[in-house]
Amino acid sequence: MDKISRSPAMTDVARLAGVSHQTVSRVLNDHPNVKEQTRIRVRAAIAELGYRPNRAARALVTGRSQLIGVVARNSTLYGPATMLSEFEQAAADAGFAVSVGSVRELDRSSMGAVVERHLDQRVAGLVVIANTASAVEALAEIPEDLPVVFIDGDPASGRPGVTVDQVAGARAATRHLLDSGHETVWHVSGPTDWFDSAGRIQGWRQTLEEAGREVPPLLSADWSAAEGYRTGQMLARMPEVTAIFTANDHLALGILRALSERGRRVPHDVALVGFDDVPEAAYFIPPLTTVRQAFGDVARAALGLLLGQMGDEAGTARQIVVPPQLVIRESAPSPAR
Repeated sequence: MDKISRSPAMTDVARLAGVSHQTVSRVLNDHPNVKEQTRIRVRAAIAELGYRPNRAARALVTGRSQLIGVVARNSTLYGPATMLSEFEQAAADAGFAVSVGSVRELDRSSMGAVVERHLDQRVAGLVVIANTASAVEALAEIPEDLPVVFIDGDPASGRPGVTVDQVAGARAATRHLLDSGHETVWHVSGPTDWFDSAGRIQGWRQTLEEAGREVPPLLSADWSAAEGYRTGQMLARMPEVTAIFTANDHLALGILRALSERGRRVPHDVALVGFDDVPEAAYFIPPLTTVRQAFGDVARAALGLLLGQMGDEAGTARQIVVPPQLVIRESAPSPAR
């Protein structure tokens, strides 16, 4: 190949490697749908030519930057906050900056304004942490040519997205308590308009029904320890309650206090399982059995879906469901064999 007197371009890499410039772009962005031999050949061409991606030039050509917009609820809740942090790290590892647009309310006006701001920034793609139906509906007018991925959206929507299998997590928690010898399991849910709450309610109810057990009345709450304490004060006065599954660990913390004040011991009198595996869960008294969500896996999968859309990859999965993990501790130990 003749020596290149100018700075090498992506087309030069493509020519030397014998591939298309789209394939070179996919290799640079670490897209998974590239054969390993092709990836090695492209990397060798990049090294031989001394090619360096010109991100500014790419932005001028595509009309978009190396910037990903995120739309999220302004929240300090462990799940959404951790999800956002993990996505920012995954994007940074891939060479992208992240612009976060937070909203207090998931209504059309608030979310529309955030999307417009992201479009003005010429973002390369958009990630929406949309944990309620209102959030999804508010984003119905996103331009069709803008790559978009939903995190924690409606798993039945058909939109490109990544979710944790909330139903499977709830089923594992409920099944664990039944296997420990409890006749039934009470459930304290999060807000019922959240997709996460709905999935956990579904998994809890399905497991009890399939086992032929009584389904106790659903107790709805928010995500706070204060609401857990309020609900726990009622449950602590009910001797028939021997097993409780809560929609998150903060609810479980409030219930632990209420049970303790009433002299109900955990797990001797009441077994308790939470959801999320917050960093403090292992230090509750007793340490909390809970369902761990792989937020890092969700973030990386969402980024992969977004990069796939940006690269026009055929066959890019539209929905990815990440399995959760039951973490067994002292608040609901494994049944003795």
